[in-house]
Amino acid sequence: MEDVKFTSTILKIEGMHCASCQRPIEKALREHAGVADVSVNLANREVTIESSLSNIELIAVVATAGYDAVVDQVQSLEEDDRANRAKFKGLVRKALLALGTGALLMVFGMYAPALGTDWNLVHAGWLLVALITGSVMHYAGRHYFSGAYQSLKSGSATMDTLIALGTGTAWLYSTIIVLFPALVPEIARHVYFEAAVIIIGMVNLGQALEQKARGRTSQAIRRLLDLQQKKARVERDGEVIDVPINQVVIGDLVRVRPGEQIAVDGIVTEGQTNIDESMLTGEPVPVTKTTDDEVSAGTLNKTGTVVYRAIRVGSDTALARIIKMVRQAQNSKPPIGKLADNIAAVFVPAVMLIAVVAAVSWYLVGPEPHIVYAIVTAVTVLIIACPCALGLATPMSVMVGIGKAAEAGVLIRNGEALQTASQLTTMVLDKTGTITEGRPEVVEIKTLGDQTQSSVLLLAASLEASSEHPLAQAFLDAAKQQQLELVPAEAFFAITSEGVSGEVDGNQLLLGNEVLMERSGVQIDPDAMETSQQMAEKAFTTMFLASNGQLIAVFGVTDPVKPESVEAIKRLHAGGLKIVMLTGDNSHTAEAVARQVGIDEFRSEVKPEDKKNHVAKLQKQGEKVGMAGDGINDAPALALADVGFAIGTGTDVAIESADITLMRGSLHGVADAIEISNATMRNIRQNLFGAFIYNSLGIPIAAGLLYPFIGVLLNPIIAGTAMAFSSVTVVSNANRLRFFKFTKTS
Repeated sequence: MEDVKFTSTILKIEGMHCASCQRPIEKALREHAGVADVSVNLANREVTIESSLSNIELIAVVATAGYDAVVDQVQSLEEDDRANRAKFKGLVRKALLALGTGALLMVFGMYAPALGTDWNLVHAGWLLVALITGSVMHYAGRHYFSGAYQSLKSGSATMDTLIALGTGTAWLYSTIIVLFPALVPEIARHVYFEAAVIIIGMVNLGQALEQKARGRTSQAIRRLLDLQQKKARVERDGEVIDVPINQVVIGDLVRVRPGEQIAVDGIVTEGQTNIDESMLTGEPVPVTKTTDDEVSAGTLNKTGTVVYRAIRVGSDTALARIIKMVRQAQNSKPPIGKLADNIAAVFVPAVMLIAVVAAVSWYLVGPEPHIVYAIVTAVTVLIIACPCALGLATPMSVMVGIGKAAEAGVLIRNGEALQTASQLTTMVLDKTGTITEGRPEVVEIKTLGDQTQSSVLLLAASLEASSEHPLAQAFLDAAKQQQLELVPAEAFFAITSEGVSGEVDGNQLLLGNEVLMERSGVQIDPDAMETSQQMAEKAFTTMFLASNGQLIAVFGVTDPVKPESVEAIKRLHAGGLKIVMLTGDNSHTAEAVARQVGIDEFRSEVKPEDKKNHVAKLQKQGEKVGMAGDGINDAPALALADVGFAIGTGTDVAIESADITLMRGSLHGVADAIEISNATMRNIRQNLFGAFIYNSLGIPIAAGLLYPFIGVLLNPIIAGTAMAFSSVTVVSNANRLRFFKFTKTS
């Protein structure tokens, strides 16, 4: 049986307003065969689905929950902007009409004669008011009533249900009073037409302001989308022509001039230039690119004209993958978001029950007129309790936080990684390529006997030419600088964590650490050992070269510490983290590096498989462990850590596999990720606290809790205003994250 292939699809949902709207959509999708995972994001009204179903099938499933859906086209930025502007204007237009009508009705009500039981012109006037009000409610609030109807059909209750019930009850009661005034005593003949339309107007106005603020939350993804070029200048059949970006194919030669953006990923074939990669990596210093160097779509060519060969196009470019990853991450939920979801599942039915209990209580034991107080309290409870703010509290903050991180070159894969990063207590760091540059250099050579530096370097480089170890490149680079012509090596063999052996020009060579020499019976004299110790004190990796069983040279190889590592580790310490370094290097070198950068604890001569075991040991001790490495040799430890930070470029496979990918090779990215995680979680807690307090206080007050003490009963219009602006408050608070500034220590 063939494995089922799951693909990720993002659908935009029409009519999803509150947390309780998410439930039926998630339920319908999760119960359908072929759907592996579902994540609904109320903040941008999208649902991300991992499934084997076609887009048409997924849209049909969403329709069974009572909602319309369309496939989200990430590239259609201008079209999306137009749609958002049109929606904003439509909501404002509806709000102004409803609020204007409500204001006129309030003035009319102040001067209109009281309703009697006999039919006359006053009744005719109020009947006209009922018809006008109903028409305005149909135009400005039809989407709430149709949403409530769809929810009813799917057996659920949402924000639309509460608004439709509240305003519908107010209008229906008022209309009954107009048509059949004799049914209630004169003291109870109050009409609430103005309340019905003003509530709908305020809700629309709140949603319009929310829509406006919502647009700002996605500025980070919009900036990434803006980096995508519309056209590319390619060389075909001896001519240079401009073609749409979707017509560029792998192998095309693309020409780019100063001031232009790179259209697709490629490798430079001609010319030299400086590329500003800050839009992808957050690194402000331009990078020099010449023949055989890779360039990425969306980066900016600063100085020279270059020609490069396209190697990745369309959705395969690093930029396209980053956009997709950020979008999916923004749609994911951190564990704290489940709290709001669980409450929302029972919130609306509970509110409806509270409204009924409040109405019955006021009718049975409240003052005259019983029926009026009963209806007013029920309507007020229904209106004030809409769970919009609760549903927006988490996803709005996640959207802004993950977008802010992306601007700094930090790609957070999902909401869980975002939350867990704020809980870390220990950070485990690989040394090579993480704390250090990852480009070793031969900086010192001590020869023994009648050997020269050039002769021993030639032997060592010839042997290392067959090795794939990072240190091998240091010998090859040193030999290249001295223009030495290498000799082919025979019988090459690599000994894990010790060194290499082989035959070069008739000499049986061993090149490696002290353990390899001792195991092979090579004598290290006191002078050579003293030289080795002096090198180690300077943070050099010591390597011994033996020929035919005799030691002939000691090499000092160093991997320079990145200039920013010290400051970045200070930032991590300032955040309360314990720093542990794991390295395969010897203890002297490891100690020197640890001392230089301020590491709390280190383990030397650690094999790749031992890193995973050390992470597991720390976790058993109750630590929340983050692991930062290059995403390849450290893969087992990165996978086991509570949060794995892959340090590398955006073209690396780490983009697809790490919890958090750092687009630039700097530990500042780890500190940035943790800082934005802390800020986002703090923002979420503020939003949730505000939403809970709002409903905890608002519902009892709406039900009449204060009336027995101070004689105050909440007006439904005020309740509608409070409900509408509670969502705006949450969205505005989330948007504060856009101005978050990362700290730097001096």
